[in-house]
Amino acid sequence: MSKYYRGRRTTRLFDPKSTESFKLSRSKVDNFMKCPRCFYIDRRLGIDVPPSYPFTLNSAVDHLLKKEFDIHRIKQTTHPMMEAYGIDAVPYQHAEMDKWRDSLRHGIQYLHQPTNLILSGGIDDVWVNPEGELIIVDYKATAKDQEVTLDAEWQIAYKRQMEVYQWLFRQNGFKVSNTSYFVYCNGKRDAKAFDGKLEFDIKLIPYVGGTGWIEKALTDIKACLMSDKVPPADPDCDFCTYRAAFKDLKVNR
Repeated sequence: MSKYYRGRRTTRLFDPKSTESFKLSRSKVDNFMKCPRCFYIDRRLGIDVPPSYPFTLNSAVDHLLKKEFDIHRIKQTTHPMMEAYGIDAVPYQHAEMDKWRDSLRHGIQYLHQPTNLILSGGIDDVWVNPEGELIIVDYKATAKDQEVTLDAEWQIAYKRQMEVYQWLFRQNGFKVSNTSYFVYCNGKRDAKAFDGKLEFDIKLIPYVGGTGWIEKALTDIKACLMSDKVPPADPDCDFCTYRAAFKDLKVNR
């Protein structure tokens, strides 16, 4: 059996007859936005799409950035990068910070009463400005020759991710700035030699999020989960296309 993929599971499934709250991570919400059919097969039937392999280099960058900003969090000082971009803020201190960052076991959560769904998300960082507004921050890492932006079509997932975080903090009673920031690290590929060291250009990209879509998404997700009918295949979904292509093959099974 694969180390990373266990096939069909019998746990963490939605039961339409249950009155218990059902927990959804922000990534599962994004899966629904991409393809309701794949989302349904996962949360109702227990067959998720195969996972991608872990990006350990990205995780290392993420870990080091958190350590760096935590130094300024303890001292309540402005990070030089924030100063360079003219951001009047400091890393936010809060007793729940470690829980908010723990996407697997906790994250920041909110029970959406109309649907009885608990939405959760694990954040990278939060800053606070002099007005007491929280600024949601997410770390990203890549390595390409072009300037990093948020303009690619697939990066809508990044934007939805940030918007879910903003929504979650507001639902928990925090005052949240409309502007969030991506700390985007781009590995330099034009060095003369590697020499056991990878250097990065770091860019701070502001993003003004809009959370108006989330309430409808949760309502649509609940309706999808309550239905006994599997949603239709999405022609733009690679997994739906793969399943259909395999189904058409006449092979020994």
